Amino acid sequence: MMKQSSYKILGVDPGTNILGYAVLEISDRKMKVLNFGVFHLEKYEDHHEKLKEIYLQLQEIIETYLPKYLAIEAPFYGKNVQSMLKLGRAQGVAMAAAMTMGLEITEYAPKKVKQSVTGNGNASKEQVAAMLESILKIKITTKHLDATDALGVAVCHYNQTGSLLGGMKKHSGWASFIKDNPDKVAK
Repeated sequence: MMKQSSYKILGVDPGTNILGYAVLEISDRKMKVLNFGVFHLEKYEDHHEKLKEIYLQLQEIIETYLPKYLAIEAPFYGKNVQSMLKLGRAQGVAMAAAMTMGLEITEYAPKKVKQSVTGNGNASKEQVAAMLESILKIKITTKHLDATDALGVAVCHYNQTGSLLGGMKKHSGWASFIKDNPDKVAK
């Protein structure tokens, strides 16, 4: 895999009333938040109109920031089947917007995102937000709390793939690592 010194990740937390998004720039294996927020879709009464807005607004973000990757949170199964179907449609439309713009797409379960960001798959939104503030050195206000899931999924994608995308060499064992990194050996 070719080394990439700089690239962008679009994180999306799909929803039909509120959709969270975040754009992370990775440069020399450092994360920088370029933008994050939410789309307020509750003003659209028709579900199809909401889906159209998700598509158009995400394409606008993609055109503005030119990310290479879409990291999207998978809908989780709840008690309400109708809600699950609507979330799945929102996710599908977000993925279609990214696919038509040439982004590589990876889907993450909510527990995987929380585990990757906080070390605890059962962390609360507030715990995730606090950890993201610490990791990214930003302040997340309550009006952006819905966007923390999108920011979390983007950070999760970096954590899961960053070393590969950043060009870090894989080693077959300790001997190989030590041979390539003699300065890391304590004497």
